[in-house]
Amino acid sequence: MTQERYLAGKILKPKGLKGELKILPVTDFPESFLERKLFYIGSDGQAAEPYDVLCASLQKGFAYVLFRTVDDRDKALALAGKNVYVAEEDLRPLSSDRAYLHELRGLTVLDGSGREAGRLLDVLEMPAHEVYEIECDGKKVLVPAIEEFIEEIDLSRGFMVIRRLEEFL
Repeated sequence: MTQERYLAGKILKPKGLKGELKILPVTDFPESFLERKLFYIGSDGQAAEPYDVLCASLQKGFAYVLFRTVDDRDKALALAGKNVYVAEEDLRPLSSDRAYLHELRGLTVLDGSGREAGRLLDVLEMPAHEVYEIECDGKKVLVPAIEEFIEEIDLSRGFMVIRRLEEFL
């Protein structure tokens, strides 16, 4: 059975001649790049290969990482554009009021009166805030991920309650 891996960053380009890579973190925990000793690199999580970290730093919102087997600019250049993943067991535990995106996808969506209305497909990043993409009766609906509309999220029971959902239908 293949272990799940989750996106942590995107490799932008090499930095310098010794193989260091400039990575755009796509995580709420960019400091985790300083702590981790292993990442997986590839076009998708399933086919990603393991890479051991030699050293890492954070500067101006970017992670700069030197991997053990990437010891020159050509090897680093070959990885540009690939994604950086972490294994599921390496995810940081979150407080009870937070969730990883993969935990939200697939939740049953209930309207304010408790009736099943659809399923959460994805969480989209928008300039002002995140937006929930929900499938309701075969069509996609976008609902702002803000307290005004989100009444409850219960991961253990697999549902989310959206008040005033009818405004988006």
